[in-house]
Amino acid sequence: MRRRTPPPPSPLPQRHGVDPVRVRLPAAGAWSTVREHLVERLSGAGAGVIDGMFAAGLVVGADGRAVAADAPYEPGMYVWFHRQLPPEVPVPFALEVVHRDEHIVVADKPHFLATTPRGGHVAETVLARLRRELDIPSLTAAHRLDRLTAGLVLFTVRPEERGAYQTLFRDRRVRKEYEAVAPHDPALVLPRTVRSRIVKERGVLTAREVAGEPNAVSRVELVAHRADGLGRYRLVPATGQTHQLRVHMNALGVPILGDPLYPEVRAPVPAGDFRRPLQLLARALEFTDPVTGQEHRFRSGRSLGAWSSYDDWVAEGGPAGRQ
Repeated sequence: MRRRTPPPPSPLPQRHGVDPVRVRLPAAGAWSTVREHLVERLSGAGAGVIDGMFAAGLVVGADGRAVAADAPYEPGMYVWFHRQLPPEVPVPFALEVVHRDEHIVVADKPHFLATTPRGGHVAETVLARLRRELDIPSLTAAHRLDRLTAGLVLFTVRPEERGAYQTLFRDRRVRKEYEAVAPHDPALVLPRTVRSRIVKERGVLTAREVAGEPNAVSRVELVAHRADGLGRYRLVPATGQTHQLRVHMNALGVPILGDPLYPEVRAPVPAGDFRRPLQLLARALEFTDPVTGQEHRFRSGRSLGAWSSYDDWVAEGGPAGRQ
């Protein structure tokens, strides 16, 4: 099998903890200049944006020199530029580091903070924040948590070791434990293991269960319940499908509190509204380090506001403390 030649290193540094965009020109196409290709590829950038980038010398080649707007199209050529960052409302909750060594960083993330840059969340992400705060430009995520879910996320320090840690998650050699607050149904028999097939279609907000071979397995346990009808649950996923725990809890008739998608999609929350966070927390991560052989057991120090102070969570839209 022919091995693909790796791309050259970026000639541009990170900005605000965010990598520059790298574009490789396709092997075939009808473009005569680099500009023509970028205008077509980045058609959503807005009128004049690409021309402005070329005029300001912001599009560079592998040697770090600015690429002219009339530079001829060369199949396989790489160019880099920094995207124009979208306006973002800062997430006003602390990001905590629970472990750091020369190989990994484990962060305890708050609700509402995305793990990695995506869509309208770029600089206000765990990855960008950690790169800035810890001064580790090479930091990358080994896995991801939903933006609305709080708790533990693993990052790798050395690019050459990232694959080893990602393989742990791919091969299901990481034990993950979550905590959730949801309605308590006395008729629901727990503990139980939920198995189903979940699909998540591109462009659709919600995932759904369909007939077929199960690809999603979750252990659901009731830890405690209260007279006000709330339950605290321990959730142990054996697989990692998108929205898996949220879908399974909803299917059991006890959707997680604060969920904007299940059982029904609610109106989008305005930017800057950090009330009533999803009551789901990635509580624990356990694994054998593939590089050092060390046994790791990490636990989040966060708590779910609806369980500790439900009246405040309802009245104020969520406590103002750590999220």
